[in-house]
Amino acid sequence: MGNKRVMIPASEVDLTAVNYIPENIQAPHLTGFWFKFFVKLAEAPGIGSLIMNHLKKENKIDEMLKYTVIPEVPMFKPEYPPQEPEPAVVSLEEDAKPEERVNLALKCLPEYDPASNWSGDSTASFRYWKIRDYAYAYRSKFTTPSMARHFYVIEEFNNKNPTAPLLISFDPDEVRKQAAASTQRFEQGNPLSILDGIFMAIKDDIDCYPHPSKGATTWMHEVREVKKDAVSVSRLRSCGAILVGKANMHELGLGTTGNNANYGTTRNPHDPDRYTGGSSSGPAAIVASGLCSAAVGTDGGGSVRIPSSLCGVVGLKSTYGRTDMTGSLCDDGTVEIIGPIATTVEDTILVYAAILGSSPAERISLRPSVPCIPNFPSQESSQSLEALHLGKYTEWFNDVLSTDISDNCENVLSRLSEKHGCKTVEIVIPELHEMRVAHIVSIGSESLCSLNPDCYEGRGARLTYDTRTNLAFFRSFTAADYVAAQRLRRRLMYFHMEIFKKVDVIVTPTTGMTAPRIPPSALKVGETDLHVSGDLMRFIITANLLGFPAVTVPVGYDNQGLPIGMQLIGRPWCEASILRLAAAIEETCAEPKKKPLQYYDILKGN
Repeated sequence: MGNKRVMIPASEVDLTAVNYIPENIQAPHLTGFWFKFFVKLAEAPGIGSLIMNHLKKENKIDEMLKYTVIPEVPMFKPEYPPQEPEPAVVSLEEDAKPEERVNLALKCLPEYDPASNWSGDSTASFRYWKIRDYAYAYRSKFTTPSMARHFYVIEEFNNKNPTAPLLISFDPDEVRKQAAASTQRFEQGNPLSILDGIFMAIKDDIDCYPHPSKGATTWMHEVREVKKDAVSVSRLRSCGAILVGKANMHELGLGTTGNNANYGTTRNPHDPDRYTGGSSSGPAAIVASGLCSAAVGTDGGGSVRIPSSLCGVVGLKSTYGRTDMTGSLCDDGTVEIIGPIATTVEDTILVYAAILGSSPAERISLRPSVPCIPNFPSQESSQSLEALHLGKYTEWFNDVLSTDISDNCENVLSRLSEKHGCKTVEIVIPELHEMRVAHIVSIGSESLCSLNPDCYEGRGARLTYDTRTNLAFFRSFTAADYVAAQRLRRRLMYFHMEIFKKVDVIVTPTTGMTAPRIPPSALKVGETDLHVSGDLMRFIITANLLGFPAVTVPVGYDNQGLPIGMQLIGRPWCEASILRLAAAIEETCAEPKKKPLQYYDILKGN
């Protein structure tokens, strides 16, 4: 047998014998000169392979992929058994017009009177303006989309020194044209939907014509022309949304901090000396700063949820295949989705209703259930909360850098029990190390496959140093490694589907740390810090590798005033359940929100 390890079938694993093993990443933290020197070595023939093989050995990746017999057959895309229908929901027809879905979603929201907030006490505790507030202000002629201050504030923000742009492609004239058209529709009494006149940003790896899609590189637009909107963007446009431009991001989505040495690193609105998280750094920051009501990002390894959590907003990753990825740079992977970021759960629901809808190919291969949203006004809505069983793996839940994170999330669970009757159930999740390995091999191999045709003629050398480091690591994976990772995917899917027979939602902190500080030397050349990445991604990758829906909702702040998010992972296709629970947390269980240091009141101009 030698060093070979043989796994027993997943169905025979004794869960009572599972021990939680904290992550122990072996990798250097590098920036500045030594980082550039390391990248030169990592890309060099011979020595580069030795370095990457050493890293894989130290982190037990080869042990898992090359020297382990995995009995399960590969699962190259998430596959799910049929699911029980969700209670107290309204179905949204995928083939309906996006504006029709949005208008139906609007009817399902809780009762709300924007007039009372518009004329209320301005000294009251901080709150973000909702989409319904903007719609009320437009209808009441308090303001118009053309009168909004977005144009001036975004230009001012992008011209700051040091550079920390929210948008890396912004055409004020194009935005004014959209705003003028929306204003005219309101004057004629014919807004397209509740999203008409609502300012939104699009991550730079999603097509939004006429802007280029660079993926925050300096060259992607040279090899890939944008001729039309991505499917999700066209759906938002048909609802009347005003698309302000392409939001900054971690280059090619291959990072968790949001660092970008090409255009400047977007800063966290709660503390400009800290990262936003990534890779959807610009989308989360522009929403948290009040400049946009919502944004759209991609999530292949927490890229919507991590920055949403660190910036104190809501981010939804839907079930794999729920949204059509056509027109994004990552439209051929098996872990990515396009998802909304917004300041409230209800605004997240409205944007989600607009962009949802599987591609024709995925309707055949994935057989998605009919998309649903929670019907809050129904009498069954509160009863369905009482029936929820929440799965908590305590040792994993508590594996965070600061107890402020786990304590805040634990308090939310207690309040959910007290106020809504939700029951917390202790669970065990086996093979979390295997989960991390399978995810990095899957997303790394798929990213490399997508990029290889475009990295010739010296373009690869024009990528940032941290992207080049990641790609050098990904090149060390073999075809056999990729197949082994898909065997692990099937195995891990079995464990989780068994867990979902006992619970409705798995609850975790969203991240294992709050927003990390930006090393000054990292602004110029970037950095590699896999310890930070591990802390940020600790609870994230389950939903990506296995395709489950997940949402992060703000629940409080640490002792430095930095936002803490809580993650809710749902059964396949059950977005309504996690959104209902997120709304309950937001309404009755979370701490009051604090005003970010960088916040702009666009409606009232404060």
